[in-house]
Amino acid sequence: MLPPGFLDELRSRLSLSEVAGRKVVWDKRKSNPGKGDWWAPCPFHQERTPSFHVDDRKGFYYCFGCQAKGDLIGFVKESENLSFMEAVERLAAEAGMEVPRERDPQAGERRARESRLAEVMERAVKLYTQAFRAGMGAKARAYAEKRGLDQETLRRFEIGYAPDARTRQAAHFREAGLLDEAIAAGILARPEDGGEPYDRFRDRLMFPIRDPRGRCIAFGGRALSPEARAKYLNSPETELFSKGRTLYNHGPARERAGKAGPLVVAEGYLDVIALDRAGFAAVAPLGTAITEDQLRLIWKIDPEPVIALDGDKAGLRAARALIDLALPGLGPGRSLGFCLMPEGQDPDDLLRAQGPEAVQALIGAPVPLIEMLWQRELGERAPDTPEARAAFDARLRAALSRIGDPSVRTHYAEAVRERRRALFRGPERGSGQGRAYAGRGRWRQPEGAAEATRRSGLARGSDGEAATLAREAAILLLAAANPQAAAPLATPLEDMPLETADLEGLRAVLLDALAEEGSDPWPAAEAALGAPRLKTLQALAPLRALAPLARDPAQAEPMLAEMIARHAALTGARREFAEARADLAEAEGEDWTWRARQAGELPQRVDGQALKDSAPDAEAPSAIERMLADAAKGTYARKNRRSPS
Repeated sequence: MLPPGFLDELRSRLSLSEVAGRKVVWDKRKSNPGKGDWWAPCPFHQERTPSFHVDDRKGFYYCFGCQAKGDLIGFVKESENLSFMEAVERLAAEAGMEVPRERDPQAGERRARESRLAEVMERAVKLYTQAFRAGMGAKARAYAEKRGLDQETLRRFEIGYAPDARTRQAAHFREAGLLDEAIAAGILARPEDGGEPYDRFRDRLMFPIRDPRGRCIAFGGRALSPEARAKYLNSPETELFSKGRTLYNHGPARERAGKAGPLVVAEGYLDVIALDRAGFAAVAPLGTAITEDQLRLIWKIDPEPVIALDGDKAGLRAARALIDLALPGLGPGRSLGFCLMPEGQDPDDLLRAQGPEAVQALIGAPVPLIEMLWQRELGERAPDTPEARAAFDARLRAALSRIGDPSVRTHYAEAVRERRRALFRGPERGSGQGRAYAGRGRWRQPEGAAEATRRSGLARGSDGEAATLAREAAILLLAAANPQAAAPLATPLEDMPLETADLEGLRAVLLDALAEEGSDPWPAAEAALGAPRLKTLQALAPLRALAPLARDPAQAEPMLAEMIARHAALTGARREFAEARADLAEAEGEDWTWRARQAGELPQRVDGQALKDSAPDAEAPSAIERMLADAAKGTYARKNRRSPS
């Protein structure tokens, strides 16, 4: 626990722009230092345009690309991968302040114990590298030479050797008085019967695993004997090491990523080392399938990494399993690419056989995740019966439903429909009806279509983007101006579909502010959008009644609830119309006039409002205008007596 006022004093002595300026290059055209307004490419993800914003007066940063946000301490925590107290200590030293002593004795004991374990790990690194250079390491040196590891690589990656002796390490740590710590750190193991501790790693090439801060937290050992029970052996879970939350070569790859192309995720230690030597930024998930935590770490380094897998059936299975893990986390600009090595080769093999150019050619043209998903669900042969097609469609729908971001899910659905049309109809369908879809929600009329068909709203099409933007902006800005009314609606706000990409950042900061009782979300909204964009949205959204609503949460809450529900229903209806158009475009040999009339006249019931064939969004702005106008006149609450659900 730190004394009251300590952190405020620390923040007052250091400016966020000065500290962040060591990690970024400020954009001089976009920044306004006189107002404490700074912009730069984000240090937390790979990009070229400045979307990272620092408000020096308020002491906060926010990235409109990856949604990273925080204050001075948070920036140092994330950029240096430090704990909260480590970040405070580093900043305090810079500010000339002394951090008060730890008041929590248990926390102090934990830190002291971690320090002893870290000392044990560094001792082990030295012991293994010494053994590698000594006479006992001849077999290890021969293997390293066979794999093309030169002296500089051996030194930089601190590759060592665990001798084929049962108690060599145990004797060293017993003599140093660190036997219990060596067991806790995973260097030694104790038999289940309580006998004498023994060396966990024996006759293995040793790879130190360091965290992003540079601490050795574990080891990976490659067996040198073909009789060994396990080809690779990792340290067990310890107080320092969690295998599912660790990446091999994390720190160096994070420093290199962006400058050396995309981050490459390989399968093993030697693949990472070979890729690093060839100039690529590379990490590995320690010999196991990538976990959810590891994927989050990977995306923090690079939002669009390339997964490089061995060109065998096991590599393909691993790639397909990773798809399901990645789908919920996809977002605008955040995805995965896949690079399958030639049959029977891993990245190390390909580099030694054909050089960096061959690897760059594969990594530079990765297979998109959508294509991997499509091929996985398609299988070895196209479904050729109605039952097989129905099962195929069901698998695709189930996969798409796992995509969390609504805009990405919409684009994936469109890509799937395009592939499905090509698969079942073929690229050419003869009559001019075969290529009805023209992209971006616009549909070309088939030759000979009846006049009634051409006039129908369904065939005419309307994307409703302006209405959608107006509705989404109205909801979020109204919520930001009415935190008391919006707080009970946090869950519907979070679940509400959003199709305007830059409003995702506004929703994120709005929900964070609503989670803090008494917090005013409007400053966060201004920071998230920026003054020019905020003014544009305020002008676009029909918010003439915003001022009286801000003074009357009793009116604002039910109206906001209805707006959220109406928006969700309208969005769903618009998607149904788009799918109906797609089905209509695929209809061969049918009466287009009859199909258009039937689809166009089928009413879509949304909150008691019938949406005819013109377009689901056509009435949205005027409906919102009417609701707000009623609220301004004080009549909305009288018209809507029901409590919001």
